[in-house]
Amino acid sequence: MSSTQTPQRGTGRGIGIRTAAGSDERAHGQLHVYDGDGKGKSQAALGVVLRTIGLGICEQKRTRVLLLRFLKGPGRAYDEDSAIEALQQGFPHLIDQVRTGRGEFFTAEEATKFDRQEAQRGWDIAKGAIASNLYSVVVLDELNPVLDLGLLDTEEVCRTLAAKPPGMEVICTGRGAPRQLVQLADLHSEMRAHRRQGSLDDEDQPQGLDGIEIYTGEGKGKSTSALGKGLQAIGRGISQDKSHRVLILQWLKGGSGYTEDAAIAALRESYPHLVDHLRSGRDAIVWRGQQQPIDYVEAERAWEIARAAISSGLYKTVILDEINPTVDLELLPVEPIVQTLLRKPAETEVILTGRCKNRPAYFDLASVHSEMVCHKHYAERGVDLKRGVDY
Repeated sequence: MSSTQTPQRGTGRGIGIRTAAGSDERAHGQLHVYDGDGKGKSQAALGVVLRTIGLGICEQKRTRVLLLRFLKGPGRAYDEDSAIEALQQGFPHLIDQVRTGRGEFFTAEEATKFDRQEAQRGWDIAKGAIASNLYSVVVLDELNPVLDLGLLDTEEVCRTLAAKPPGMEVICTGRGAPRQLVQLADLHSEMRAHRRQGSLDDEDQPQGLDGIEIYTGEGKGKSTSALGKGLQAIGRGISQDKSHRVLILQWLKGGSGYTEDAAIAALRESYPHLVDHLRSGRDAIVWRGQQQPIDYVEAERAWEIARAAISSGLYKTVILDEINPTVDLELLPVEPIVQTLLRKPAETEVILTGRCKNRPAYFDLASVHSEMVCHKHYAERGVDLKRGVDY
């Protein structure tokens, strides 16, 4: 694999990522839409935020992020609250957050004047932020259901987003993205939920199935969702005055230049005792049928560390990034992974990422399985990828 990447689709033999080495980093910002009923939409947005902040710190670039969260008012706790708290504690001068709406779920028929006012308040802030050009990334979290509920004028929102500053990335998340927004988007990734397919009944599941999450599929958002998940663990520890350690293990990503490194380095700068990171593999694509001895050695080396880390209970979250294609390429056997997951401590979360052609047996153990389905990607139109956002 190379440090510059575009999605690879339909080749059948290559697993993971196609290189785009030599292309210039694009200067034009894109409009991203993450929707669907699967988990990972807000997490993916947070992963992009973390990468952007990390790149800004490591390369001394001007980066500032706005997180504008619709339908997430007081009275409820949300998964990403702790992650945002960790970001704001670590990088208070680089990230702003605004929350609007009420905490209860409601349908379009149940929407009140207050709901419409809160949606408009959030959108007025968003319009001002976009017009100001002060932010490199603007996340409009849960904008999609706000539009689906009819709380804002979709045409007016799309006109504003179409006229955003050239260099700004805008990320819209949530279920029910309207067709007009999807048509305008440069990237559209659907998070599709999958139910467990094992022979185990709900009443007869082995201990330890909770806390296993899988992010797979051809679409964008797998590794970024995992980064967001690790950030959540750190934030939960901070809010509970505990040390929630995170281990990030990456397969098929040898070499250097990945902006996960910048994101992880930024985390370790603020929380040095909470984040450990190991990368394994060659700095090249591993093709099916062309595996080299070093590929097996590197895959096994990382797995032995992962197995010991999971079993130890020392880590709150263990991220096994790109382990799915590693197994699909038969660089690792499935059964030891299954047995390790079955025996993991109940308090340890394990996140497994990456696309794969064949479904490994451990998929049936996951409490969360979200498939990222790529409906549209600007790379397919020849648009260069951007460090800190795409890789």
